[in-house]
Amino acid sequence: MASKNIAKRPNGKWRARYRDLAGKEHAKHFARKVDAERWLDEVTAALVTGNYVDPKSQKMTMDQWCDAWLETYAHRESTERQARVHIARIRKEFGPLPLVAVDEHAVKRWTAKLKREGLKPSYCFALHNRLSQIMTDAVGARKVPSNPCGRRTTPGAGKPRPYVATEAQLWALYETADEKYRLPLLLGAFAGLRTAEVCGLRVVDVDLDARVINPAMQYPAEPLKTEMSMTAVPIPDVFVGELKRLLDGRTDGWVAADDGGAQLGPWKIERHMRRIRKKVAGLPEAFRFHDLRHFYASMLIASGADVKVVQHRLRHSSATTTLNTYSHLWPDSDESTRAAVERTMGTLINKTADPLRTGRGSAART
Repeated sequence: MASKNIAKRPNGKWRARYRDLAGKEHAKHFARKVDAERWLDEVTAALVTGNYVDPKSQKMTMDQWCDAWLETYAHRESTERQARVHIARIRKEFGPLPLVAVDEHAVKRWTAKLKREGLKPSYCFALHNRLSQIMTDAVGARKVPSNPCGRRTTPGAGKPRPYVATEAQLWALYETADEKYRLPLLLGAFAGLRTAEVCGLRVVDVDLDARVINPAMQYPAEPLKTEMSMTAVPIPDVFVGELKRLLDGRTDGWVAADDGGAQLGPWKIERHMRRIRKKVAGLPEAFRFHDLRHFYASMLIASGADVKVVQHRLRHSSATTTLNTYSHLWPDSDESTRAAVERTMGTLINKTADPLRTGRGSAART
């Protein structure tokens, strides 16, 4: 427990002092002893409950905390870049304000403003998550007593309905693509690899004998973020044969390579996708390489795969992510329920109807 005491000063003021859990002394002067006691009681309660905030931190602004937070945010370059983009929006709204002034009402007002600006629900959700992450760390550093972000402030992620290309559209893309981009297209549509994973895939990661693809790296040559992302993807014989043909005897290097064998960058694949999608009837203007994963998911679901299988093949961290994205692709739940009830109920009715038809049911009742 932190130490504390109250002493009367020569000028008649009451000086209240305490040492926090780190041993640092804090003091404040009051005209009345009862006020000094009340202040110390509040500090003691905050220390006991874990809601203590360093008094000097109460003047810290959101701008200052964001700077301090970024100094400790050590992640891959692309992840840090995304965090800085999010923080720029957070600074725009809260930058000059003291951290303690960012309360639940302020967060609600901000998310409402983002929606009025026309930002996509998924982006509003990402910005709110980033603010929550920053404020959670502020609580841990005893800069604020609590995180103002929660279920009451979240704008919701929305329910994505990804565009799923038809088989005809997929093969039209394949036929239209330059030769060096055909293998990446197959890896997206029939193995569910993300753009950066395709560009980071090495020939040694493709085990043709075992008929599996083992994602391990992402562009340019960084390990994948999670263990789930490294889950092996099984492929059938027809895919093995096409891989052998397109790899053309290569035993090392990058799978997605340019004419000189150099690694293809994600922007090159996306740029090529933008060019060829215009030549395929019915594809939306926003169609990206990543949308090939949706084709892969829809194909698995149509084949009867359950949510856990689809989750593992897409290498999602949880089944919730899979359901949030693809639940609308599974067969209609109402009809599935009706069919299940009809099968069981029909059996029961037939069993109870037989005695009634023969008259045994009436005799039993008399």
